Amino acid sequence: MPLLLLDLDNTLLDRAGPFRAWGERFLDGIGAPPTDIDWLLSIDADGLTDRWDVADAIRDRYGPIMSGIDLVEELHDGVVAYTRLDPLVACALRIADDAGWVPVVVTNGVVRQQEAKIRRTGLDRYVADWVISEEAGVSKPNPRIFALAAHRVRMPLRGAWVIGDSPEADIGGATAVGLPSVWLHRGRRWSDTRFAPTRTEDGLIAAVAAVLAG
Repeated sequence: MPLLLLDLDNTLLDRAGPFRAWGERFLDGIGAPPTDIDWLLSIDADGLTDRWDVADAIRDRYGPIMSGIDLVEELHDGVVAYTRLDPLVACALRIADDAGWVPVVVTNGVVRQQEAKIRRTGLDRYVADWVISEEAGVSKPNPRIFALAAHRVRMPLRGAWVIGDSPEADIGGATAVGLPSVWLHRGRRWSDTRFAPTRTEDGLIAAVAAVLAG
């Protein structure tokens, strides 16, 4: 029963779409022009920018529309509200489970937001467990977070695969721990010369199929 170590954002759950949807609603609510969504997306950097830094950038641009802490909470809770589990992703996870694989989420981020996504979307019904960097005290690509995920479900890392969309965090992490990986390209080209994924696919369903096919 090998492990399937899965990223959360833009792998198991779409993040880009929910963040854009939240951003458009938020900008409309404060009277900002719709074109400012491009600025907000660039500041967010696909979720890589710290939420406090995003909040500071918003307040610098639009003024003290709300306190920094309230804006950070809005950034957390607003995206969660728009997040949905694709039924086909749920089906792929069920097929992997039936085939003897053990799906475990390994994600960077804060517990409040990441666990809310997992539970509110119903993803928790399709995975064995999850490890969130804030709680773990270590982040991808550090190999220790993958070892912790294996420990959580009392299984060895040997034979596991890593699936994710981040070249550095997911594929770099898999390489560091000596595991094969599937990179979700999301329309991008691989450019890192230090390491490379074992497989490249366009989405979670194709990635799971590739792993199950060996």
